[in-house]
Amino acid sequence: MFVVYAHRGASEYAPENTLSSFYLGIHMGANGIETDVRRTKDGVLVLFHDKNLERVIGCEGSVADNTYAELLQMRVRNVKTDTQDLIVTFEDFLRYFSFRDLHFAIELKDPDIEADVLALLERYGMREKTIVTSFNFEYIKKVKALNPAYHVGYLTDDFDDQKLADMKSIGGEQLCPKATYVTAEKVEVWHALGYNVRAWGVADCALMKNAYDCGVDGMTVNFPDLLIRYMTEKQ
Repeated sequence: MFVVYAHRGASEYAPENTLSSFYLGIHMGANGIETDVRRTKDGVLVLFHDKNLERVIGCEGSVADNTYAELLQMRVRNVKTDTQDLIVTFEDFLRYFSFRDLHFAIELKDPDIEADVLALLERYGMREKTIVTSFNFEYIKKVKALNPAYHVGYLTDDFDDQKLADMKSIGGEQLCPKATYVTAEKVEVWHALGYNVRAWGVADCALMKNAYDCGVDGMTVNFPDLLIRYMTEKQ
C-alpha cells in the first residue's frame, strides 16, 4: 500500500503540526500523518518541527525555553493562508488520531525523549501503525534498543554504504531519502535489500511526480491533495 503522509498535516494550507492541519490532511484523503516531537521546559512532549519559534510563531526563543502553558499563549501561523492554531501535545494528538485507520511517522527532534515517546505510543496502541524516524541515527538506534518491535526510519539526503550498514546493524525498516536524490535504480536496490522507501523534502509537484514514478512506497508531502490527484491520474 502506498502511504500519503500529510507532512505536518496538510501544511501547505494550514498551520503545520496543528489539529487543523492534521484534520485537513485526512479530509483531503491522506492515509498517513507525519509529525515532529519536542520537549518543553516543563517536560511536556509537543508537536513542533523547528528548534526555534521564529519561523512559524514569529518570536524569539525555543520550545525548550518555554513551559507548555507559555506555549499555549502563542499561535502557530500559516502565512500563505493567513490562518493560525495552537501547539498540540503529543498525547492529545494520539488521543484524537490513534484510533483512526492511518499510518503514522513520528519524528524525534530532541535527545532523550525516546523512552517517553514509546511509552505514549504503547499506551495508545500505536505499535503496528507507527514508524519512528529521525535525522539523528542515534535516536532511532536507541528506539530499537528500548523496544525492537517498533519500526524505525532513517531520514537523510541519500544512502551510501555506511548508512546502509548502520541501518542493517539495528534492523531498521525504512529508508527516507530526500526526493531530489531519488531514482528508480536506487529504489530498486533498496527494495532488493528489503527496505521500505519513503521520500521527504518534496518541495514541488515535479519532485512529487518523480518520486512516485520511481516506485517509492510512500511520501511526506505538504499538499496531499495534489499527490492523490496525480495517483488517480496514473491509475
